[in-house]
Amino acid sequence: MATEEVNKPPSLPSYPQLIINAIEALNDKNGSNKTTISKYIESKYGDLPAGHTNLLSYHLNRMKETGELIFWKNNYMKPGPNAPPRRGRGRPPKPKVPLPPGMVLSPARPRGRPPKDPNAPPRSPKPKVASGTGKPRGRPRKMARPEGGIGGSSTTMMAAAVRPRGRPPKVKASALTEVSVGH
Repeated sequence: MATEEVNKPPSLPSYPQLIINAIEALNDKNGSNKTTISKYIESKYGDLPAGHTNLLSYHLNRMKETGELIFWKNNYMKPGPNAPPRRGRGRPPKPKVPLPPGMVLSPARPRGRPPKDPNAPPRSPKPKVASGTGKPRGRPRKMARPEGGIGGSSTTMMAAAVRPRGRPPKVKASALTEVSVGH
């Protein structure tokens, strides 16, 4: 147990703290890029975890998104004391207009359809009103085909029943014969 505590390297500060310390120590007016920050941390703390470059990239991006660092021309720098706070993406919200004193805001109506009242008397169903045309609504039912067809002979119906559905197959070239037309 005691040997493990002796061999354990001294604990590193958190990565955001390492990054801030590196930027302050480098003290470049244009900021410091990722490689200079990484080299400074490696030279100062020496024994770093195996995924140091990935951890550094992750924390730099996270600090950039939260506004702890400013990223400009491939360099990271601390925001100035009088810099405006960083906004998130998208359209900013509308400013809320304060209500005049004495006016009470009614509670917001919940979304969706209001629930039915269980104590309400049952409603009578609407009587069905027949349409004046006498025709049923909607698409008419399919009728069975008449045997003779509409004014046609039974042979044409027989040929239509034998023909397969879909596009007819291509006619083979040998079946065609050339016909020359002479004037």
